[in-house]
Order: sequence, then structure tokens, then C-alpha cells
Amino acid sequence: MARKFWLMKSEPDAFSIDELVRVKSEPWDGIRNYQARNFMRDDMKVGDGVLFYHSNAGKKGTGIVGVAEVVKEAYPDHTAQDPDSKYFDPKASEEKPIWMMVDLKFIEKFDAVLTLTELKENPELEEMLVVRRGQRLSIQPVEAKHFRIILKLGR
Repeated sequence: MARKFWLMKSEPDAFSIDELVRVKSEPWDGIRNYQARNFMRDDMKVGDGVLFYHSNAGKKGTGIVGVAEVVKEAYPDHTAQDPDSKYFDPKASEEKPIWMMVDLKFIEKFDAVLTLTELKENPELEEMLVVRRGQRLSIQPVEAKHFRIILKLGR
């Protein structure tokens, strides 16, 4: 099966690339959008590449900041069943977990943020979902050619 590529957004004050650098591997929990959940549950596989995107980080900090890799495929997100968690969902149970998560491993941090403006200004990336108007989904598929272009730009 061919390796797939993804863009995953996180607000840096919730979980940043620097935290992933520190911990090396981390569950990607708290996803509460069905389409994003379905990408994790149905399509993400060990070895898939991930562009780590800082969202809502201001003009200078919003954009792609590095690369991670999926190291554990989808499994139930335990935070949905924890009443003390901000991600608690009273409809989730052990029998019907509803929400899923994957584990990511740190691969690389870029020296500078590839800002959303830079992405939008690059004609080679005009088909990327993240540059399209109204695309706010926290997990998005990325074409292999776009992943390679981002790696070149980031390095």
C-alpha cells in the first residue's frame, strides 16, 4: 500500500511542534470533527507522512512548521470518556468510542514557518486544500507532489 500524506493542524498553545520535539511521540487526541476522525480511522496508516501546521498563531506563526509520521494507527480516544477532559463526549463509551486518535512521531522541525501566505503565493501549491478558501478542517489529505514541495521549501 502506498504511503499517504496529511496536514494536521494544532494551535501551538494547545500542542506545538516544540512539544512534539520534546516528547518524541504523542497521541493526536481531541479531534471532534467526523470527517477528520474518518481520515484517521479509515485512511491513516503507520508510516504516513504528516505536515505539522500551527493554526491561529498570528501572522508570523501560522503555517507549516515541520514533519511528523504516523506510528500507531487509529484507536479510541480515551479523552472522550473522561468527564474531566475538555474533549469529553457523554455519547462516547467503551463499547461505542465514537472518537479516534493516532500516534505521531517527530521527524523534523523547519528553521522557519512556511506561512499560509507563502503557501498561497506558490503556484505549485494552488491545489492544496489548506490554501483554498473556507478549508478549516484540522486534518487534510496532501498529495505526494505537494508534500515533496513543502519539504524542499521547509529545508
